[in-house]
Amino acid sequence: MKRYWIYVKPYLSAFIIGPILMIVEVIGEVVMPLLLSNIIDQGVSGGRGISYIIAMGITMIITALCMMAGGVGGAYFAIKASSGFANDLRKDLFNQIQKFSFTNIDQFNTGSLITRLTNDITQIQNMLQMLLRMALRAPGMLIGALIMAFVLNPKLALVILCVIPLLSIAIFIIMKVALPRFTRMQKKLDALNTTTQENLTNIRVVKSFVREDFEENKFKKANMDLKESTIKAIKVVIFTMPLMTLAMNITTLAVVWFGGNQVIVGGMTSGVLTAFVNYVVQILMSLMMVSIVILNSSRSLASARRINEVLCTEIDLTDENALHKDVNVQQGKIEFRDVNFKYYKNNEKWVLENINLVIHPGETVGIIGSTGSGKSSLVQLIPRLYDVDCGEVLVDDINVKDYSLNNLRNGVGIVLQKNVLFSGTIKENLQWGDENASDDEIYQYAENAQAHGFISSFKEGYNTELGQGGVNVSGGQKQRISIARTLLKKPKILILDDSTSAVDTATEAKIRESFHKELKEITKIIIAQRISSVIDADKIVVLDDGKITGMGTHEELMKNCETYTEIYYSQMDKKVTA
Repeated sequence: MKRYWIYVKPYLSAFIIGPILMIVEVIGEVVMPLLLSNIIDQGVSGGRGISYIIAMGITMIITALCMMAGGVGGAYFAIKASSGFANDLRKDLFNQIQKFSFTNIDQFNTGSLITRLTNDITQIQNMLQMLLRMALRAPGMLIGALIMAFVLNPKLALVILCVIPLLSIAIFIIMKVALPRFTRMQKKLDALNTTTQENLTNIRVVKSFVREDFEENKFKKANMDLKESTIKAIKVVIFTMPLMTLAMNITTLAVVWFGGNQVIVGGMTSGVLTAFVNYVVQILMSLMMVSIVILNSSRSLASARRINEVLCTEIDLTDENALHKDVNVQQGKIEFRDVNFKYYKNNEKWVLENINLVIHPGETVGIIGSTGSGKSSLVQLIPRLYDVDCGEVLVDDINVKDYSLNNLRNGVGIVLQKNVLFSGTIKENLQWGDENASDDEIYQYAENAQAHGFISSFKEGYNTELGQGGVNVSGGQKQRISIARTLLKKPKILILDDSTSAVDTATEAKIRESFHKELKEITKIIIAQRISSVIDADKIVVLDDGKITGMGTHEELMKNCETYTEIYYSQMDKKVTA
């Protein structure tokens, strides 16, 4: 509750005014049966005449208008408060996810995070809105109607007191059963969202492998699981309404029976009996409202717990203790000192082990090795996408943990293995690197990445709209746009993580030549599967099973590194002489 108070505070006036206006409606509802009783007993049976009936009728109309104003006003402030609460909570939840490190993100799947940002917050919003409309109205109506019932006929009111404890016990049992069922339902919704997202994101792969039937069955299973868990949860709600209605009808029947007998013997007037029946209905209706609130609160409580899991997740990469928050990356020197790293801390095997490496400013360093040797893991430690478990990573002789994350990552440009483009124009995607970049700068860096030629060939040029994920350009074109976007950052350190794998060798050679001429002062790290991509590098690092097994120029490694020569001869023509 302390956590959620910060989302209540900005809308505190709406949280207070809404329920108060609902009290106006409650007062009207409590007064109305009494006015009706006076019309029957004094206006009709008592002989006070038509003028009294008209006066009471006008009073009832004025009361009804006040009730309407209170109800409409209460509903407006309830919507205002709950919508504002949900808006701020959703914003903070999204911001929290943006701060997540890769390790944090690995704890939740994407579908689950989407569900928490949308469905779970919507559940809380709806619950708040309902609570603000009923929090004072339901107990207010219950207490007011109960008092009036005792005022009118204390003995007959005892019938109601027999029903209330039984309904309270039933509501408690229902809530206890409902909460775990709603929690399971939300998890099944996570699974369905994940399945749907994977299918739509990778629809081209699904079609190319003719796996539509498999995906349909996978979706069908997730959908069926959600259906079954929803039915189990809703069964509780379905059972509640008939139970409350049955209790209402039995109580009303008992009141009419005993009250009717009192009317016959003269112990109660017909007007009082009519008012008493109305109060009984109000009491039972208020209990029904309470039961609905409790049932919905059990579902929103499950959602609140899921949201708290994200908000309370400890972010393992922060710069709170950074010693040089105001320092920017200036030169681009990189050093690994006795670095050990693994993704899962309870694993025995290191992903990277005993890494010692110095990369000088402006150097071009190639990293090569078999799949799974730790190449990507190594470079992801530089911008602190992950943190080392042992040892240090230094940039410009400063531990990366002592930079602010913003300054460090602004100084490092990285093109990851999986290139991601966003919906919008090519120009808008390139401006991710520098939103204030001039057209000339955009053209220059696109030319350096060998992207200007094919972009210009498009009918709309740089204003060509890209589909989600850049689906309407080829893999090689996507890679070159991603490289150009990173170059626009003007980083001091440029990391290309196998980011020219879909580019033909001739184009790749032009990219390397452009880098050599135009980016001399930038430290360049190139991860590649092809030796031809790194053969001209100032230094080549060979990784095998998380360890550095060779380091040097191409010529030095051909003489001294068995792993490198094996890779070389497996890629080059067998006739090439050593």
